Amino acid sequence: MLALTAASFLFLISAGCTTDTKQNPEKIREKTAEATAELKQDTNAVAQGIRDGLHRDKLVDLNRATRDQLLILPGITSQQADRIIAERPYKDPHQLVTRGILSEKQFSEIKDRVVVKE
Repeated sequence: MLALTAASFLFLISAGCTTDTKQNPEKIREKTAEATAELKQDTNAVAQGIRDGLHRDKLVDLNRATRDQLLILPGITSQQADRIIAERPYKDPHQLVTRGILSEKQFSEIKDRVVVKE
């Protein structure tokens, strides 16, 4: 009886060890691509958080800011940044609205972060 139990035990162990543990190369590529995409997303989110944190308390001078500094402002597109630069000088930040560069809603999102220095 002991021999039969030991033989059954050895059979079960060997059967468990012979299952195909190799993964399909295509599945490995898929999993790697998914993990890479997720890591890229997380990295971009961290980088954006750092940029926001570094520039959150700095005021942007509409008359002197670079294109990159303007693009850090929430909601500002590259076209709007180019137009802000092209229509300088400004006497008041609200001129972004009166000149049709930003909507009132867009301006309300950045008004606390922009100034005009002459």
